[in-house]
Amino acid sequence: MSSLVRETRSVCPVCLQNLPAVLVRNDDGRIELQKKCPEHGSFRVPIWQGLVDFDRWVRSSEQLSPEKGLACPQNCGICPEHEIGTCCALLEVTSRCNLHCTYCFADGGKPTEDPGIDEMKAAIREIVRQCGSPLLQLSGGEPTLRNDLPELVRFAKKAGCSYVQLNTNGIRLAEDPLYAKELADAGLDIVFLQFDGTSDDIYQSLRGAPLLQTKLEAIRICSDLRLGVTLVPTVVKGVNDHDLGNLVALAQTLSPGVRGIHFQPVSYFGRIPHLPGSDDRYTLDRLMADLSEQAGIPLDCFMPSRCDHPLCGFHASFLISPDGKLKSLSSITHSARDRGCARDNREYVARHWRCPPSEPAPAASFSDEMDFDTFLYRLRHESLTLSAMAFQDAMNLNIERLHRCSLHVYDQGKIKPFCARYLTPIK
Repeated sequence: MSSLVRETRSVCPVCLQNLPAVLVRNDDGRIELQKKCPEHGSFRVPIWQGLVDFDRWVRSSEQLSPEKGLACPQNCGICPEHEIGTCCALLEVTSRCNLHCTYCFADGGKPTEDPGIDEMKAAIREIVRQCGSPLLQLSGGEPTLRNDLPELVRFAKKAGCSYVQLNTNGIRLAEDPLYAKELADAGLDIVFLQFDGTSDDIYQSLRGAPLLQTKLEAIRICSDLRLGVTLVPTVVKGVNDHDLGNLVALAQTLSPGVRGIHFQPVSYFGRIPHLPGSDDRYTLDRLMADLSEQAGIPLDCFMPSRCDHPLCGFHASFLISPDGKLKSLSSITHSARDRGCARDNREYVARHWRCPPSEPAPAASFSDEMDFDTFLYRLRHESLTLSAMAFQDAMNLNIERLHRCSLHVYDQGKIKPFCARYLTPIK
């Protein structure tokens, strides 16, 4: 027997036609999204394994109204139905790449000519006009293949972007420290570093090359330049889901240069090696359960997103104690954030992901009774944030989630939710 959890809308994964959909709980506690296309038949995909209480996790999110979401995501651009402003705006500055990864949402590596610098500056101005003062993500392809990227960073800050973040595989940063310094001098705030694991066999499988030492050198250089680094692993079942605890342990040793880890359970859009079966799906609650087991983190440390939909991600913040243990701060940081405010979420991200200021350590020791100044120092210099974003593809797209997306992409003059911009049909 199965029971209805809530109604929503989705798309046919073949033709992308908007369809009614339901979330259904099976006897074993797993939650599935189910839908039926008149032309292409029925589809079902697991979205929750029952390892975390689903009803409690999503309790802050209202069910999609029957009269809403009927036109999503065709001809998408942020419309009056959208429930949240822009926290982060992504701009693709190139389609070129110096890798050919097994999984790539942007299908990078195409030998196309880069958009001109004036075109990119015009796009940045339009992003600021439509989105206010967002955190701007410069992405690709591999954005560091542009020699003029420092000029774009400098322009973005002057144009009104609150913070600028670079999405990168780190190869050029490791091989060209002077280029990395140019980016830092231009005002780059955050390096979002592709970092899938702690062994070269993982990189060989996902990226086609043994890249661990290159990644570590990129972190060293960024740390020396006081560029905050967030590690970004794409988590693929059977490839690196066993390595999550090792990643957390490594990140602790690389603090405060490494500010956190942003896990991305693999989604099947863009370039993928094969179509997934139900057993291939790596759900958000499975990620939390594996992190809990491998890194010794209690499950109640993980909090759902308060800006995006709860099913989009989680966050957990910690102080790193001298003995290497993680002391949870999630209850403090979670309560301090206003639900549904993209601006506050942007400031939260920047506070945790930017490199801390250079300042002398206080004389007080690490303890539960530390004074407030000591606590603030520890928070800036001896903390680690774990977060996740579970992107959607054509099989598991939930338009209820899409309406609460604050990660937006600039696309030919329009601002689109990330999962709408990169949505691709199965073949």
